[in-house]
Amino acid sequence: MTASAPLAHLARRLRAGETLFMSWCGMNDAAIAETSVREDFDAALIDMQHGAVDFTTTVQAIGMVGLAGKPAIARVPVGEFATASRLLDAGAAAIVAPMINSEADAKRFASFVKFPPIGERSWGPHRAFGLSGLEGEAYFHKANELHLAIAMIETREALDALDSILDVPGIDGVFVGPSDLSIALTKGAVVDAGHPEVDKALDHIGARCKAKGKVAGAFCMTGKRAKEVAAKGFRLCSISTDGMMMRLGARMELKAARG
Repeated sequence: MTASAPLAHLARRLRAGETLFMSWCGMNDAAIAETSVREDFDAALIDMQHGAVDFTTTVQAIGMVGLAGKPAIARVPVGEFATASRLLDAGAAAIVAPMINSEADAKRFASFVKFPPIGERSWGPHRAFGLSGLEGEAYFHKANELHLAIAMIETREALDALDSILDVPGIDGVFVGPSDLSIALTKGAVVDAGHPEVDKALDHIGARCKAKGKVAGAFCMTGKRAKEVAAKGFRLCSISTDGMMMRLGARMELKAARG
């Protein structure tokens, strides 16, 4: 494994205690993910759940982000763990899985991300070899360490089961969906990613992840919010989305033109 192998960067830097900021890409164009990481983002997340990105574009984006020297993360649709395995074969550095609400959910997710003896991922990597800088058995013996399984915490049920989810072998960390969590914690009253109940939950999640040596991550609407969440001990934070960034840039330039 070489220092330039982009797939390896994510796990290595997170285990070293670094705080990483990633772009969030939901548009169905792999060039958007590549363009984002050619700025100072540490990684790109390709969103197949709520984004418009299909499987083919996600695979292309993983490769193009790798060409820019950065790791790619994929969020799969709810329950599509077989897709997770295919994306790992294509070189994704991590899989974010939504709606992991129980220990049983976490075990099933981890089984598709990790090779035996931890999980049951079947053998068939292709681009993962090049992006990891490893081949054959060398890759096999390192893969469980390199590819991260990150479970989303978005419901009251998941919050209650947090410790048991974090204790599942093969689960490397959790990722908070603050909007869904706000809906759950207010019993459907509001959608507010910055709600006080969400902040309280973030403090709890950050503390439990630190205690168990697992990664805490979160979706953040803005860079300012990402800084606040990182201060709570979250080490994998997104900043906005590709669509939101495009609209923000357009507004700024139109304001300047019409000023």
